[in-house]
Amino acid sequence: MELSEIWFVLISVLFIGFFFLEGFDFGVGMSTRFLARDQKERTVMVNTIGPFWDANEVWLITGAGAIFAAFPNWYATMFSGYYLLMLVVLLGLIGRGVAFEFRRKVEDTRWTNTWDWMIFFGSLLPPFLLGVLFTSMLKGMPIGEDMNMEAGFSDVINIYSIWGGFTITLLCLLHGLTFLSLKTEGEIRQRSAALAKKLVLAVFGSLVVFVGLSSFVTDIFEMRPILELIIVVLIVLAIGLSYYFISNKREGMAFTMTGLGIMLTVSSIFVGLFPRVMVSSLNKAFDLTVYNASSGAYSLKIMTIVAATILPFVLGYTIYSYYVFRKRVSDKEHLTY
Repeated sequence: MELSEIWFVLISVLFIGFFFLEGFDFGVGMSTRFLARDQKERTVMVNTIGPFWDANEVWLITGAGAIFAAFPNWYATMFSGYYLLMLVVLLGLIGRGVAFEFRRKVEDTRWTNTWDWMIFFGSLLPPFLLGVLFTSMLKGMPIGEDMNMEAGFSDVINIYSIWGGFTITLLCLLHGLTFLSLKTEGEIRQRSAALAKKLVLAVFGSLVVFVGLSSFVTDIFEMRPILELIIVVLIVLAIGLSYYFISNKREGMAFTMTGLGIMLTVSSIFVGLFPRVMVSSLNKAFDLTVYNASSGAYSLKIMTIVAATILPFVLGYTIYSYYVFRKRVSDKEHLTY
């Protein structure tokens, strides 16, 4: 493999890891508005992700930074073309982060409730808009010979991209509910498991429609039909097994399966793109690929050495932090957030 191909794989892994880790953060944040019955329960739910949410967001920052360094043409085209979309994602993540820290600074119901709504919308908008972004990339955007993207509203916002965003959001919500059943006790644990079982059917339906639309709107099943079909089957198995494990109160395995479902769904997007990084709807000759959008060989070589040196420490720290905060959270403990 060429270094540009290796870096495409690494960037794919970063975004897959982001959706797996930040996916349950988003799901918990969304569920605080309809699963919790009072402020105390909402506080317990927020504290399940308290030690993790900021580190999980680093995967998105690292992924964007890797695109900038390894594929500057991809970075320039995507970040300029999706400027407004990414701005809203960034504002949502900033608002949510501030809300985590500020929600309990003042002992006032209206104060706390305002920040809790910020957590809800800051958890709803980013996965939806990122889903819109990646699925519209898969469909194809008006990219010219000069690698500039001049997209209109309907290029970004259409039935396929909206459904892609909706599907990603549902997957994150399901992932968050299985995480809550794994990390809480009592009624919250029971209600999150019960809601997750009901949501599995909606996720199945959404995935079926998304796969159907993908077969008509994109060329991913033409590029790699066998591999994409295998991924689809694995997604169905993962979501189906999550229902089985939830029903049998095996929360750890249920969480693993919903996470696997998200990872495979995001993987299917990157598999469908390769060797392209952005698809041009104007002319296939204008596609951005891992070859015409990448940095020079020397830059990629230095980046590979640095990444190989630092990545094991980052992964080790991440695993250790999850091990330290592995216990369930209840209202009997000191709640920080």
